[in-house]
Amino acid sequence: MSLYPGRRVDNMIRNADARWSAFAPDSYIDINYRISGEADLEIVRLMRDHFSRSFAGTTARPARGVDVGAGPNLYPALAMLPWCEKITLLEYALPNIAYLERQTSGRGFEPVWDAFWDVLRKDAAYEDVEPRSRFGEVVQVERANLFDLDGWQRWGMGTMCFVAESMTECPAEFERGVRTFMNVLEAGAPFAAAFMKESEGYIVNGIRYPAFRVGAEGVREIMGEYVEELVVHDLQHTVREGHEGMLLALGRRKSSCS
Repeated sequence: MSLYPGRRVDNMIRNADARWSAFAPDSYIDINYRISGEADLEIVRLMRDHFSRSFAGTTARPARGVDVGAGPNLYPALAMLPWCEKITLLEYALPNIAYLERQTSGRGFEPVWDAFWDVLRKDAAYEDVEPRSRFGEVVQVERANLFDLDGWQRWGMGTMCFVAESMTECPAEFERGVRTFMNVLEAGAPFAAAFMKESEGYIVNGIRYPAFRVGAEGVREIMGEYVEELVVHDLQHTVREGHEGMLLALGRRKSSCS
């Protein structure tokens, strides 16, 4: 049963309807990351502090980290960098895969991401990491559809930023996206998941992409059954018209939930 029974599902744009093959990562970065916004820098800081607390007192690294639906956004992987021996970026859109593969090449990632690393390295766990060489060593890109991850391996930490609510207007698909993310995490795995709050959709290079309108309570309700120590930060910063801020959910995957 849907968590949003009052929402109509007829005539909604679903994930399969969107023109992902035409997605323009450079235009998306120009809109969202080329000039570092206050909200994204705050998200990076909160992710950094959450992961540092999660691994405080241990020198062991999880064998695997995952960023589900990475898109052309490197800061979730950068936030996991000190803690992982391997990080997998799962992405479906071929233009985004090409962008990510360039960022993991020997030339290193482009300078737009330096502002986010500057926030991360203010924590002691990050300051001794050389991000470009480390990123190239541990990060791998893999094509995957979020809806086809059932039965995949589980990861020891994970991120999913602006994915489940930014790929469909359908409540059932949004819910499925969140649940799938939670189910690729091992018991006890720390995670960070970000959402555009009450998004009406977004335009990249003249093409409109769908979004599901979700607020803080909706995120708490769907994630609560999977998560220990769930905290949802309601950030009142906007980066464009058509949304009301950003939400960041932090916690650990419950051990008792299959």
